[in-house]
Amino acid sequence: MSDGLVTNVSLMLGFAGAHPAAGVVRLAGLAGLVAGAFSMASGEYISMTAQRELFERELAVERKSLAENPLTETEELVEVFERKGLAPELARRLATEVMSDPEFALETHAREEFGVDPGSLGSPWAAAWWSFLSFTIGAFVPLAPWLVTSGTLAIALSIGLSAIAALALGAALGYFTGRSRVVSALRALAITAFAACVTYSVGRLVGAG
Repeated sequence: MSDGLVTNVSLMLGFAGAHPAAGVVRLAGLAGLVAGAFSMASGEYISMTAQRELFERELAVERKSLAENPLTETEELVEVFERKGLAPELARRLATEVMSDPEFALETHAREEFGVDPGSLGSPWAAAWWSFLSFTIGAFVPLAPWLVTSGTLAIALSIGLSAIAALALGAALGYFTGRSRVVSALRALAITAFAACVTYSVGRLVGAG
């Protein structure tokens, strides 16, 4: 959502800085929203698909190793449990118990060796959908005023709504991370304002011509 907000308010103010017709700024914002949302969604889908396929390959290799070299895999578990502080005898007994169930053994090896839960590899489609939706919401904030007005008023409303949204997103991030909500909100606002100021300045320098 923050990506959508920063991207589109910067894009639209960059166009507004060149003083074109209001329709041009409106079109830029709409194009930025659609292009950015699809870009984020496709990128998330590709990334999650590649990650899932990599994990599936690793799990297949691990499953084969468990079937072909159970003694070696048992010794690996013993070492893992001992590193966690278990006594050698208890570590071996626990490793033997785990290895008696092939699926539980695979899950345990996967978690301990490459930090993956075989049952929770993530959904590329879900990731893509949420990325698309959140970017769209963020990108719509600076676009909304341009759908009902234009000129200086639209610019002012776009800046104001974007500032409020940036503060809200920053405060939410601070809440969930346990950090200062005020500091997090001001940081988000500063980053958004900096990006918007840079693109607006570029638009002013270049001009619509």
